[in-house]
Amino acid sequence: MSSGKVKNGRAVGEDLPDVDLDEDENGELEVAPSGPEVAFTAIDWTQHVGDTDGKVGAEVIQALVKRLPNAPGVYRMMNVTGDVLYVGKARSLKKRVTQYAQGRFHTNRIGRMVRETATMEFVVTRTEIEALLLEANLIKRLRPRFNVLLRDDKSFPYILLTGDHPSPGIYKHRGARSRKGDYFGPFASAQAVGRTINSLQRAFLLRSCTDSFYENRTRPCLLFQIKRCAGPCTGEISHGDYATLVAEAKDFLSGRSQKVKTEISAAMQVAAENLDFEHAAIYRDRLAALAHVQSHQGINPQSVEEADVFAIHQEGGQVCIQVFFFRTGQNWGNRAYFPKADPAMEPAEVLGSFLAQFYDDKPTPRAVLLSHAVDEQELLADALSTRAGRRVSISVPQRGEKKDLTDHALQNAREALGRRLAETSTQARLLTGFAETFGLTKPPVRIEVYDNSHIMGTNAVGAMVVAGPEGFVKNQYRKFNIRSTEITPGDDFGMMREVMERRFSRLIKEYGDVTPDQGGEEPDDLVSNGFPAWPDVILIDGGQGQMSAVRKILADLGVQDRVVAIGIAKGQDREAGRERFFVEGKPSFTLPVRDPVLYFIQRLRDEAHRFAIGSHRARRKKEMVKSPLDEIAGIGPGRKRALLLHFGTAKAVSRAAVEDLIAVDGISEQIARLVYNHFHEN
Repeated sequence: MSSGKVKNGRAVGEDLPDVDLDEDENGELEVAPSGPEVAFTAIDWTQHVGDTDGKVGAEVIQALVKRLPNAPGVYRMMNVTGDVLYVGKARSLKKRVTQYAQGRFHTNRIGRMVRETATMEFVVTRTEIEALLLEANLIKRLRPRFNVLLRDDKSFPYILLTGDHPSPGIYKHRGARSRKGDYFGPFASAQAVGRTINSLQRAFLLRSCTDSFYENRTRPCLLFQIKRCAGPCTGEISHGDYATLVAEAKDFLSGRSQKVKTEISAAMQVAAENLDFEHAAIYRDRLAALAHVQSHQGINPQSVEEADVFAIHQEGGQVCIQVFFFRTGQNWGNRAYFPKADPAMEPAEVLGSFLAQFYDDKPTPRAVLLSHAVDEQELLADALSTRAGRRVSISVPQRGEKKDLTDHALQNAREALGRRLAETSTQARLLTGFAETFGLTKPPVRIEVYDNSHIMGTNAVGAMVVAGPEGFVKNQYRKFNIRSTEITPGDDFGMMREVMERRFSRLIKEYGDVTPDQGGEEPDDLVSNGFPAWPDVILIDGGQGQMSAVRKILADLGVQDRVVAIGIAKGQDREAGRERFFVEGKPSFTLPVRDPVLYFIQRLRDEAHRFAIGSHRARRKKEMVKSPLDEIAGIGPGRKRALLLHFGTAKAVSRAAVEDLIAVDGISEQIARLVYNHFHEN
């Protein structure tokens, strides 16, 4: 049995992501995915096609069609370097791939995709539902450039009420549900969870401390004093009464909020009638906290118990999909997504592909409400039902409260995309002005800014930040711990030389010396979401000396014509606004103090400076707490802890004899001699 692997951005051979393969009695490949609900029967058809003799495009697809079955499955189209261009599913592989082989395409995107195809791989599934689920999984893992891509795929946070402690706590949770307890969510953001937990603490006085903190308390903490916790750790409340508070919190989070409010209101009335105004005030504050939770949730529908609401809006060649989460009759927030999709694609096609990827690794609600009908809506509903193990309905409401919810989501999608287009337009104008200022042939798509940070040459770090048409691209930031021992401490030229050599040597190794694209087509050197790997411009924090060193490195690597290098020297007295710029082939110059391009460059430089200083401080902090024991091979955290507990300090360990070291639990004679020899090399 072999497990799935990904190489060069594609699944290779007979391996698939998150699946295990084995041969059945007929010699076919049995594919068992990570979940128990779906199984595939897969055949790697590329083994039977033979050599395509270097053909590319419709001609090679025609050769592949001859051996395809009339069965459902998933296909992958790849270019000459083996990168996956497109992943699709089909009710009939033979019919679908035949359409590509005919050479008649509805859009330029499909035409270019076919022209770049050098080979294809196929997986046959038993049903079309299995094909849809596998397609979504492969798109998310391989991120083909011609598919609709979900850009932001972070997991959603939940509220956890623990069930493995006599006094359950309330926490924010993200990730696998490995701890026993009740999970409520998803919430749209960590901020939404934080606000809700703060209000629930005021309403139900539940603890939020760790179990170890709880066990070591001898008197109530500050949260008890400010009426955010009932104080079960020191017996301020009995376990029975605390369990009642926990049950009320579960009822509220499960949608029975009116029942909880009625009970608290009745208790407040009883306390007031008994002239117990102190307890009546506590109940009053709890009611106010519950009202605060629901007021922050905005819309709380009466007829929708559990649903996700999706609305899509297209404008200016971009797409926004707004998602609202409703659980237990409460609105638990919303989030805007901006998937990468071809502008020629219809909203139904984009939304359908988005939904399949969105629910690939997320729990599915009982109902999904859409602003637009999607392609193969019934098939998608069946696929989600299969994955969830229960009925999931997908509908486009036409009237009533559900229609109001989709309309509200659509309005939010329009507004979010409008804000994004305004920001993109501003950024586009700045990049155009940048190109005019420095004599570039077109606005840059990727700008890299470099800076160094150190103190007297110690803990030296090089930093690279990246900006593009949509602002800073933080997942492309890189830091470089300066490794060379030949660099004189404080030698900024030497540090920048090492950073440049490492950065561009790796670029050449991973992507080759890619030339700029021509004709307005996408370049071939793409990282995630269609963003180029090669920079158009690099900005260096330094003057003529720094630029001479950088240009020499680029020339030695043979990429001096691929990248425009610009130096930024601080002005007189290091005053902002007097920066001098150095570009090859031009005399140095300054920009007018109020020039928007100057502000733009200053912002880029300041971000690089911030990132470099932060990286340097993190490295310096790590060095400050570093122990001599960390340098000994074979001494892990457990043995290190045992040695320090026994001797007190690393210095005492260094002075210990072998016999003393052996006396420590977990330290054998071999390890003891290893430690002793490390500190007594002579």
